[in-house]
Amino acid sequence: MKGNVVFMTKVGFIGAGNMGTAIMKGILESSLTENIELYVADLDSAKTSSLQQLGIKICKDAGEIVSVCKYVFLAVKPQVMEDVLKSVAEFVDSKTVFVSIAAGISSSFIKNITGENTKSVIVMPNTPLLLNEGASALAKPEPVSDEEFDFVFKKNKKCGKAEIVPENKMKEIIAVNGSSPAFIYLYAKGFIDYAVGEGINQDTAVRLFCQSLIGSAKMITDSGYSLDELIKMVSSPGGTTLAGLDELYKGNLTEVVSKASQACTKRAYELSK
Repeated sequence: MKGNVVFMTKVGFIGAGNMGTAIMKGILESSLTENIELYVADLDSAKTSSLQQLGIKICKDAGEIVSVCKYVFLAVKPQVMEDVLKSVAEFVDSKTVFVSIAAGISSSFIKNITGENTKSVIVMPNTPLLLNEGASALAKPEPVSDEEFDFVFKKNKKCGKAEIVPENKMKEIIAVNGSSPAFIYLYAKGFIDYAVGEGINQDTAVRLFCQSLIGSAKMITDSGYSLDELIKMVSSPGGTTLAGLDELYKGNLTEVVSKASQACTKRAYELSK
């Protein structure tokens, strides 16, 4: 603030899908909305109308978003990213900072279309972000400043956890945070289907297993024990846990997870731009 003038940071979203909307709402629900104006452009007028009711300003198209806002979240599918960037290239200037949340989109791809000096932050979020429990990986390519990156980092952190990853590892990290929720859901399905098959109420099984997931995650992050130590803590000699672990080891569970992660990374490179 200078005198009675308040300088507003304008943050725009091209696309109002699930991820983009979740980030917008995360910003609105936090203390980080001070001195921030949010803008959105999307072809779906129903989506923009509902966001307008939250105080978000509506722009007629992506070009207007870029011409008005300093920070521009590219919240569209990778398949349409090239067309979107071509449509806004003429509005990009030295102040513009793109924030891509689309899988496989690199800073070099953005620069090739909008100019070699274009600034962009690359983000790999995941779907738990919809409940403000996301895990987002962020990369800071040149020439983004520390101040600009910190601004974007804090906005993503309001929707869960955020970590900094080198851009050349953004495809590898997809298996760890971007795709891993689906892998975890499949793992959960195995336990819940087993419980139901044994005559246990499904809702009861879901509640117990989900709390076990939450508690186990907290043990990993907060207990101070290594993963091997935590496994040993649950595994009494000759007990039920060891009997189950023996089957998981026979099935090479960790090797299967590694192969799934490698396949995920391979596909990310195939789709990358």
